[in-house]
Amino acid sequence: QLQLVESGGGLVQPGGSLRLSCAASGFTLDYYAIGWFRQAPGKEREGVSCISIDGSTKSTASVKGRFTISRDNAKNAVYLQMNSLKPEDTAVYSCAASRSSTWGWCDFSSMAYWGKGTLVTVSS
Repeated sequence: QLQLVESGGGLVQPGGSLRLSCAASGFTLDYYAIGWFRQAPGKEREGVSCISIDGSTKSTASVKGRFTISRDNAKNAVYLQMNSLKPEDTAVYSCAASRSSTWGWCDFSSMAYWGKGTLVTVSS
């Protein structure tokens, strides 16, 4: 059974950092592009950062310079390092996967497998 499980969420003060993890089971992440998404209360889900099978990344403008996505295929996991957190970053963060054979490709709209999410709250 293909499964993605997120961890690392929690309560953090503005300006703080968190590292989210996305662990896969039932399949090998080597052949999947992975995206991190978030959904704040009352808002639509948005793509945050995405990493292709060759490690190429892209991020939405609001997190560039603050968030870094990375992957460790040996651990079958993808990470989202979040620095300089702001209250507007508060949301449920989810990871998702899309099978890929194309270097440099990662499309937020093409994800097929989803985790259940982890809550990040940025508040003083």
